[in-house]
Amino acid sequence: MATAASLTIEDFERLPDALALNHELVDGKLVDVSGNTPKHNRLRDLLVFLLRPAVTEAGGIIIAEQEFDFGGNAHGPDVSLIGAAKLHLLQGDLRVQLFVPDMAIEIVSRNDTFESLMKKAVRYRNCGTKEVWLFSIGLRQALHLSEQRQALLDEDALFAPAQIPGFCMRIGELLDRP
Repeated sequence: MATAASLTIEDFERLPDALALNHELVDGKLVDVSGNTPKHNRLRDLLVFLLRPAVTEAGGIIIAEQEFDFGGNAHGPDVSLIGAAKLHLLQGDLRVQLFVPDMAIEIVSRNDTFESLMKKAVRYRNCGTKEVWLFSIGLRQALHLSEQRQALLDEDALFAPAQIPGFCMRIGELLDRP
C-alpha cells in the first residue's frame, strides 16, 4: 500500500473499516471528520427523513454519510441525493462510490473550518455535483452553491433544492425542528 502521504481511492477502499471510519481522503491524506454532535446528527437525520419521500417518488435515493470519488478525494457528505439517472452506478459493496451525487449537503461540525468547508463545496461542484448546501446550526444560515446561484441564506430564506422540485422549507423552521 502507498504511504499515508499519497493514498489513492483504491488504497482508501482497502483500508480496514476501523481505520477508514470517520475519515475522508483529501489530497492523498486521511483527514479525521469525527466530532459530530447530537445537534448535527439530528439535523442530518431530519433532512434524510424529510427529503426521502419526494426523492424516492422521483426514482432517486437519499443517503447519509456515503463516500464518493470527488476527483481522487473520498468525501462523505452528510446527506447526498442520487437521482434516478445515476442509480445504476451505485455499487453496494464499495466504500467509495466512483461517481458524484446530484446534490450534497454538509452540516458544519465543530472541527470544520471555513476554508475546509468551502474547498469541499467548490470541489463537489467542480467534480459535477449539481447543487451543494452547507448548513450552520450555530449561525442559523445556509450557503447554497449551484450553477444558477451562489448565496448565503439566513433563517428566513427557503431551503428549496432545485434537485427536488416542489420541496421547500424555511431554513429557520428546519433548524428548529426536534
